[in-house]
Amino acid sequence: MNPTLSELEARATREKAAFGGDAHIVCDNLVRIYKTEGVEVVALQGLDLVIDKGELVAIVGASGSGKSTLLNVLSGLDVPTAGVARVAGMDLLSMNARDRLRYRRSVVGFIWQQTARNLLPYLSARENVELPMKLAGRRGGRALELLELLGVGYCADRKIPEMSGGEQQRVAIAVALANSPQLVLADEPTGELDSETSEQVFDALRKANRELGVTVVVVTHDPLVSEQVDRTVGIRDGRTSSETLRREGAEGQIVAEEYAVLDRVGRLQLPRDFMNALEMERRVRLELESDHIGVWPAREEPSDD
Repeated sequence: MNPTLSELEARATREKAAFGGDAHIVCDNLVRIYKTEGVEVVALQGLDLVIDKGELVAIVGASGSGKSTLLNVLSGLDVPTAGVARVAGMDLLSMNARDRLRYRRSVVGFIWQQTARNLLPYLSARENVELPMKLAGRRGGRALELLELLGVGYCADRKIPEMSGGEQQRVAIAVALANSPQLVLADEPTGELDSETSEQVFDALRKANRELGVTVVVVTHDPLVSEQVDRTVGIRDGRTSSETLRREGAEGQIVAEEYAVLDRVGRLQLPRDFMNALEMERRVRLELESDHIGVWPAREEPSDD
């Protein structure tokens, strides 16, 4: 007996929902199109991404690749055009304005690159951390605890101009953690800091990840940051293009392995330097071997002369 239309729709829905399973963050064929003065800009072109709860992940990519758009979508600041975007089981496409506000207050914490966007200069560090708690109707008793955890407890009563850039960013992390979010998103959190101070800020992010169990996603150009996470996801032209996985080797050394990302319809992005080295353009030849697929430049067309 042939299935009915409703049965086919239900089956398609189940199959779509199965992608990513119960992962903490699931993006499935995610699309974001901006329209400005009649011109459409496709920032995300069917991006797929799966991040498990408690992961510490770096998102890297050139300017205009779509990584900041992805961060804005996951933070609830931007609404996707199509596809699937779920965080902690919540559908970011179907949220109304009230749900989105509640999501930003309680589920996700955000850290901007510019400290002026994270902190109010006329409040002390402790008061900055307490503010989001009060806005959410919570008591501010854990503000000092968070500052101590991140190594800036001594700044509790200092105003923002009285702190260094690194201290300000660590206080900003405490603000992002104030309402016990499940996910912390950081947009170039070390972009304006020197390497030593960047290390201190990243240590604070890692401590929040490990001791509080919060999932952390960092968008960065900083190789120091991307080399200190378990997984680095590369984005190119609005799609995930590569993943670098890091593990500890047999002798205690860190081993990094880079992979191309194969999406569910079989697309992958070859590294540009590979393509340039072999002058691959438009077409390539594929051959199926017993344990791999070979990729070669297309043969030159014979001339009619």
